[in-house]
Amino acid sequence: MTPIHFAAIVLGSILAIGILHRATWLTLRLLVRSAHQFSPSARNLGDRLIAHPLHARIAARYPRLYATLHARLRPHPFTGLPLTLMIAAALYFLALLGGVFEDLLMNEGLVAVDAEINGFFGPYRTTTSLAIFIWVTALGAGPAITAVAVTASGFLWCARRQQFVIPLWFVLLGAEATSFAGKYLVGRTRPEFLAVASAFSPSFPSGHATASMAVYGFLAYAIARDLSRARERFEVVFWTAVLILLIGFSRMFLSLHYLSDVVSGFLVGGFWLLVGFAIVERRLD
Repeated sequence: MTPIHFAAIVLGSILAIGILHRATWLTLRLLVRSAHQFSPSARNLGDRLIAHPLHARIAARYPRLYATLHARLRPHPFTGLPLTLMIAAALYFLALLGGVFEDLLMNEGLVAVDAEINGFFGPYRTTTSLAIFIWVTALGAGPAITAVAVTASGFLWCARRQQFVIPLWFVLLGAEATSFAGKYLVGRTRPEFLAVASAFSPSFPSGHATASMAVYGFLAYAIARDLSRARERFEVVFWTAVLILLIGFSRMFLSLHYLSDVVSGFLVGGFWLLVGFAIVERRLD
C-alpha cells in the first residue's frame, strides 16, 4: 500500500466518523422529540389501563404476583423499571456471549470467518499503520487501564464523588477476572503474530476489549451523568465509544485477536459496565 493510499484511507475514516457523529446526533434528537410527543398519549394509555376493572381483579386475585410486577415496572425509583431493563440487558449480553462461545467450540464457520477477516487486513499492515495501532492498543493494556483508574479515582475523590470510586474498581477487577478466567477456560490459540507485536495469554476473549469497554465506558458514564446539556452527554459517550472501538479494532489489525475475541470482550466488558451502573444508581437512588 502506497503512502497516498494510506492517506486516503485515513482521511476516509475521519470523514466516515464525522458523518456517523452527525447522523447519530440528529437521530437521537429525532427520537427524543418523538418520545416527547408520544409521552402524553402513553401516560393517558397507562391511566386507562390502571382504571380498567380487569386491573383491579388481577391485583385482588394474584396479590403477590401483582406486587412483584408493579415493583419491577414502576418508572421510579431505580429499583423499578430502570433496574429491570438493566438486568434484561445484562442477561442479553450473557446470552450473546454464550452464543459466540458455542459457535466457537462447535461451528467451524465462525473460525473460518475470523481467519478471513484477519487475512483481509494483510495488505494494509504497513510500518506506519502498525505503529499507529500499537500506540492505540496500548491504551487498552493493563498498565494504562490501571493508571487511568487510579488517576480517575483521585479526581472523583477530590470532586466529592466518592460513590463512583468503589464501583469503578469493582467493574475493573470483575472484568479482568472474568476475561482471565475465560482465556484459560477456552484456551484458544491466537492468530499468527506479526513481527511488531506478541502476547502470551490465550486469545478468547480480548482482555483489551473487555477492560476498555468496562473502564472507559464507566468513566464516560461518570462524567456524562451530571452534565446538564444533552449535547455534552452525547459528545462524551460518542467519542468514548470511538476510542473503545479503535482499541478493539487495533487488536485485530495487529493480528493479536480474532473478531470473535474482540466482540466477546466487548460483551464481557458491557456486562460489568451494567453492573457498575446498577451499583452507582442504587446508591444514589
